[in-house]
Amino acid sequence: MKVKIKIEKEFEIKTLIVKAKVRYWEDSEINGDRDTEEGENIPCKIGELWNPVIDIETGKILNWEKGKIADIHYKVCDLCGWELADESGDIILSEKDGYVPSTLCPKEDGFGDYIIMDINEDGIIKDWEFEISDFLNE
Repeated sequence: MKVKIKIEKEFEIKTLIVKAKVRYWEDSEINGDRDTEEGENIPCKIGELWNPVIDIETGKILNWEKGKIADIHYKVCDLCGWELADESGDIILSEKDGYVPSTLCPKEDGFGDYIIMDINEDGIIKDWEFEISDFLNE
């Protein structure tokens, strides 16, 4: 007999891995200058995705290029993928593409469509607050 059982389990989550398909890279500033249409100046860009790995406790982007300052304002709409991983790197929760979680908008409301944040030269996101509820589909 096949049955579906919902089991609750506790996890220790360490990182948020963002996989956002950005529409307009040039809407952000890197070291005070607008980025290019291809996003040539932003750290953490892999192909068409902005792919920062964020320590959820500190708001530090672990794969940030030290010395760069960014004012991020990315239109993403329904193409914001993400993964929540534990300390071993095992993926606990993920979303292939969807709305932008409010956690990724500490500067101002992104209305589910925008990533809006300031990042300092050490890769720390200003006013970072991780909210697990942004990542749970109830």
